[in-house]
Amino acid sequence: MSNGGTLRYTLSMNEILQEFFGRNTVLVYFVYGLVFFLLGFAIALQSRQHTRLEIARSLKWLAAFGIIHGIHEWEVIIVPFQAMYVNDATMTLFLTLQLVLLVVSYFCLFRFGADLLKDRWPWLIYIPYLIVTFWVVRFFVPSLLNDSWSISWQRAASIWARYLLGFPGAMLAAYGLHYQAKRQIKPLNLPHIYRMFQIAGIALGAYAILTGLVVPPGDFFPANIINSANLVTLIGIPAPVFRSLAGLVITFSVIRGLEVFDVEVDRQFEQMEIERNLVAQRERIGQELHDGAIQQVYTAGLIIESVRNKANDPVLDQRLDSAMSAMNEAIAGLRSYMDNLRAGETPVSLVDGLREQTEDARLTVLMQVKADLILTEKDTMSPVRTGRVLAIVSEALANVARHAQAQQVSVKAQRQQNDFLLTIEDNGRGFNSGANGHGYGLRDMQDHARLLGGELAIESEPGHGTRILLMAPWEEG
Repeated sequence: MSNGGTLRYTLSMNEILQEFFGRNTVLVYFVYGLVFFLLGFAIALQSRQHTRLEIARSLKWLAAFGIIHGIHEWEVIIVPFQAMYVNDATMTLFLTLQLVLLVVSYFCLFRFGADLLKDRWPWLIYIPYLIVTFWVVRFFVPSLLNDSWSISWQRAASIWARYLLGFPGAMLAAYGLHYQAKRQIKPLNLPHIYRMFQIAGIALGAYAILTGLVVPPGDFFPANIINSANLVTLIGIPAPVFRSLAGLVITFSVIRGLEVFDVEVDRQFEQMEIERNLVAQRERIGQELHDGAIQQVYTAGLIIESVRNKANDPVLDQRLDSAMSAMNEAIAGLRSYMDNLRAGETPVSLVDGLREQTEDARLTVLMQVKADLILTEKDTMSPVRTGRVLAIVSEALANVARHAQAQQVSVKAQRQQNDFLLTIEDNGRGFNSGANGHGYGLRDMQDHARLLGGELAIESEPGHGTRILLMAPWEEG
């Protein structure tokens, strides 16, 4: 008695669910389309030009899949309402367009998975093209030639698009996310982001089954058994509801996972900051050796030499000569240490140094850097002056990358007789250059310009980019 009551209760709940989702079919497909459209839109809005991670290059395909697939699901709502307003030819065109959007969306998903795995299996990127070609030849061309467009044809073509593209494409994308997360994200020691990509991979695997195997009913195996109609009969909930849930998990986890790009950019800036600090520290040590230790040792040597000239004791003369020799060796050693510091700090050629900085991969992935160097290899400054010029350029480019949000920056350097001219200009958001106080970076640039015996001008307005002008003597006066 109790079992019978439970069975009747289960059946009634099934019927309630069927009736509820049947009455709200439009809402179900609207939410389904919205979830995937938001997935694609969110990825498309996320800037990935600031990263060197290979996974970022593939996300454009996932964004395209989300947007196109969302539009396809919205067409599932819109197209039936057009039947009472348009003729059969126009209705056929709408149904064909709906089918094409489905195929294109699955192609983008397949291409996303293949792109994630191209370093392992390069040939995978050709597979979706071959499958689409086969699908067009098998289903599209015969119907076009025979003018045999029909609902049954459209349904069969949709089923095979899911079998051939949707299921393998989503499974490949799921494995690709797992592979790239383990290869690129895990070594960064970011467990929460790694976990997000793993969850996205699992959700894509679930979506592969829900979209690629649970297909519209067909008159052939397995579509006559495993299909969306039988799923509703079994549990009362249509497949788009489960696909929407999988899509929500994919959207949430991928968007959270995209935080890795911000973390990576911050780490790049941190590394650049460390390198600049090391260069500044080496320069400071070299300057202190020159102004402090060497001068003191040299002064001590002069004192010993004066005492030596006045002494008449042979034994004292010999000891003073030894002290003089030790002083000279100390001075030579300190000068050698200074030269090593400066040699490691700056190249001899100003052209090579400027070219190296403007071609730095950590900057070129963040923005387009254009270098206009009106200099020759013979145009060389002293290592110290070269270092100061490169310090100004390094600080300026780092400020552009960190604060300006610029897409382009140009660096122009030229020699005009006995003067050196440097212009650094970006198209970023700018700042109020007339405000009181500047950051440490701008102050350092001003200090380097002063030590070069030149002048540094900074021109900027909010929303109009920034222009930095340096004019300094070519040689130290």
